[in-house]
Amino acid sequence: MLPRALHSHSLLQALRHKSWLDRTSLALGSRSQSSISSSSPSASVSATAAAVDVAASTDDQVLLATAAPHIRHRTRDGIPLRMLILGAPGAGKGTQSSRIRKTFDIAAISSGDVLRRNIAEQTPAGIRAKESVAKGDLVSDDIIVELIQNELNTIAGSWLLDGFPRNIAQAQALDNMLKAAGQPLNAVVNLVVPEDVILSRIIERYVHVPSGRVYNLTYNPPRVPGVDDVTGEPLEHRPDDNPESFKRRLQQYHALTEPLLEYYGKSSILTSFVGSTSDIIYPQLHRFLDERFD
Repeated sequence: MLPRALHSHSLLQALRHKSWLDRTSLALGSRSQSSISSSSPSASVSATAAAVDVAASTDDQVLLATAAPHIRHRTRDGIPLRMLILGAPGAGKGTQSSRIRKTFDIAAISSGDVLRRNIAEQTPAGIRAKESVAKGDLVSDDIIVELIQNELNTIAGSWLLDGFPRNIAQAQALDNMLKAAGQPLNAVVNLVVPEDVILSRIIERYVHVPSGRVYNLTYNPPRVPGVDDVTGEPLEHRPDDNPESFKRRLQQYHALTEPLLEYYGKSSILTSFVGSTSDIIYPQLHRFLDERFD
């Protein structure tokens, strides 16, 4: 049990003060700053993964691994965290969201999950979305914005949003919606992962389509090959999870996301985290959130 006085500090700070750390001979020296805060997306893209691999502290990974589970509910300023998580397809947004929720009381909202659930439950917006999908059309911005607004209206505390917005029109609609409620965004995080690393993840990716659960044969394999851990139903490898399709999807992503990064960079709430693996990026994300939660 940590001394009461240490509870007001971050989890990592508290662990660093524990005497048993000295007995493990962990050298907690100075570290390079591995998160890049910038109003320009080029600042984050120009960083190399190799530099971040050095900057991402192994010490912090050890600390996180040895820390007892502890869900942190309250932000330091008492204002709920309202955060977007951006990143290319396969950058690990879902993985990072899951890891964040193990320590911080933040509701994770995936736009894809919200869309699938509303279609399955045949809500008014879900029915309209299903009609678009059946015609082979993209689901309109109006429908997606309505789905996200309905979802956010059910959450009183902190949340992070994955997969939305995808373009400037959606970003402006989200801002207008949140500002009208007096609850503007206060954080946007961007995951920057080398494209060759993402491609290797995509090739080994298998999906449980009904739930959206994603597996990777190397770092997150199913317990039984080809079978979803929860339902026992078969997994699918998306036909477009191949190098040619991935390059096209990545070009589309950059065309849509570069303006988003510029848009959020102007409001000084954008922070980019760079790394070649989730284990390198997560300690950076943890430190970022650690500064905001008691």
